[in-house]
Amino acid sequence: MIYLIIFLLVLVGLFLLSRINLLGRKIALYVILLVIAAIMLMPFYMMFVMATHTTTEIYSFPPALWFGSSLVENFKNMIEAVNFPKAFFNSCFVTITYVVLVLFFCSIGGYAFAVYDFPGRKQLFTVLLATMMVPWVAGCIPWFIMMSRFGWINNFAALIIPGCANAFGIYWMRQYCQNNVPVSLMEAARIDGCSEWTIFFRVIAPILKPAYASLGIMQFVNVWNDFMQPLMILREQDKQTLPLMLKTMVSDRGTDYGAMMLASTCAVLPLLIVFLCASKYFMSGLTAGAVKE
Repeated sequence: MIYLIIFLLVLVGLFLLSRINLLGRKIALYVILLVIAAIMLMPFYMMFVMATHTTTEIYSFPPALWFGSSLVENFKNMIEAVNFPKAFFNSCFVTITYVVLVLFFCSIGGYAFAVYDFPGRKQLFTVLLATMMVPWVAGCIPWFIMMSRFGWINNFAALIIPGCANAFGIYWMRQYCQNNVPVSLMEAARIDGCSEWTIFFRVIAPILKPAYASLGIMQFVNVWNDFMQPLMILREQDKQTLPLMLKTMVSDRGTDYGAMMLASTCAVLPLLIVFLCASKYFMSGLTAGAVKE
């Protein structure tokens, strides 16, 4: 009840502050944004804190809000429970290979749909968009049958190759090429004697950097966090990815939540690092183009 009263008083104070002048409105807006950001970051902060506590300390009340002294112990328990380095390497290999192939094939496909005028282009693009309306769960059984016929059970190829030219990636790159690739630039390159492949790799690809960053981050997050496909395909423990490895840490006989939180923290860190490194291009890819006519 006390927290509710404090919250209401803060809201009233911000409202009165916003009614004073322009500076007051800016201060109120920044305070609200800071509060929202703190709420969004709180689960990550608590995960980092719990990674340094034992299971008993995690279940204690009131909960620990600052870092503990059990980080080394949790790390030893995590290494003893699962083969974390191998799972981390498997996730890195699958995710990086998949993202590189997606950026290559989807950029070529999107560029072709945006620039070249060939028979059946509109109809083919319509079919491509129609496939995006079918949820993956509806096709998981046919997909599994196809992977088994190809002999890709317990093979990373089943997680990489089928989606490396996905409909969303082609659509994303096509829209960006249409809005930001100037036709005059390609015509000038053709006059200079450049081949179509040279035009794409040396002229068009640098323009697509924001689109590459945006699509790469989205695909990286999806594949890194994917649980269902590896669960259906990967059978050997040495080929488990991080989501599967985290699942094996949950036991009916008792779960070491300190070690599990540490493993979850290590699994989340690459996502945060990738987003922070490519956030500049990610924002520009969502909002603006690199070159305009």
